[in-house]
Amino acid sequence: MVDLELTFEKNLSIGQKIEPRDWMPENYRKQLIRLISQHAHSEIVGMLPEGNWITRAPSLRRKIALLAKVQDEAGHGLYLYCAAETLGISREEMFDQLHTKKAKYSSIFNYPTLTWADIGMIGWLVDGAAIINQTTMAKCSYGPYSRGLLRICKEENFHKIQGMEIVGILCSGTNEQKEMAQESLNRWWWPSLMMFGPHDTNSPNSSDLMKWKIKIKSNDELRQRFVDMTVEQAKVFGLTIPDPELKFNTETRSWETGEINWDEFYSVINGNGLCNNERISARRSAYEDNSWVRDAATSYKIKKNKKAEAA
Repeated sequence: MVDLELTFEKNLSIGQKIEPRDWMPENYRKQLIRLISQHAHSEIVGMLPEGNWITRAPSLRRKIALLAKVQDEAGHGLYLYCAAETLGISREEMFDQLHTKKAKYSSIFNYPTLTWADIGMIGWLVDGAAIINQTTMAKCSYGPYSRGLLRICKEENFHKIQGMEIVGILCSGTNEQKEMAQESLNRWWWPSLMMFGPHDTNSPNSSDLMKWKIKIKSNDELRQRFVDMTVEQAKVFGLTIPDPELKFNTETRSWETGEINWDEFYSVINGNGLCNNERISARRSAYEDNSWVRDAATSYKIKKNKKAEAA
């Protein structure tokens, strides 16, 4: 066992990927299952805030683009569930954890999409934050997760461009359209900062994730990168960041924000957000209402196997 541990540590130190059949500490496996399944759940639940705008999008082009984006998110969830399964957990178990609220997903998806501008903000802010986090995670130590993220990040970049285009058009339109964009930014700014998780000193998992190179950058480092980039983009749009304490630090050459409302963050991830119950109810219903598809696929597989055995 000592030799296996030494090999594991050596592989981490030289940047070699850990693969499913390699020996790994049990806590390393558990942390990966928690992280990857949480990411997969986020992709699937993340389809819901945007899905209800497909039929209400302002043009056929926007409908097609939004439909394609929601379809991409379903694909991302599939990649991630497959990656998690390589660690010895079944997809059914992961679904059960989501439906019974034992598993978490990104807090951002428990906020409602009230206007068309919200679809732009999700692309610009939410997908923008996800890209910053996931491009660093794509360098993580676990091979299947790392490789899955490479493709996911490429598609997320298209999603961000789509969102920024929507925001840009609104901001160059009528006063009412720009006001709608500003009002949406006011609602989505702080929840977007919360996406990176609590300060590293308050995160129970960060030290292990960093030690095992599952995470490459800390929560605060990633959040700072997002703030510095997004504040400058908001200037181009002519939008105001809804933070009276926002200021530029000339020494660090970075933007400093006011304190995040962490009470709201913990309330949302503990099931008390505006849409928590609605999101879980929708996922449960989808799973139960479409059980016939799984039953049909299983029946077909059994019959196919029996024919192969008979031959």
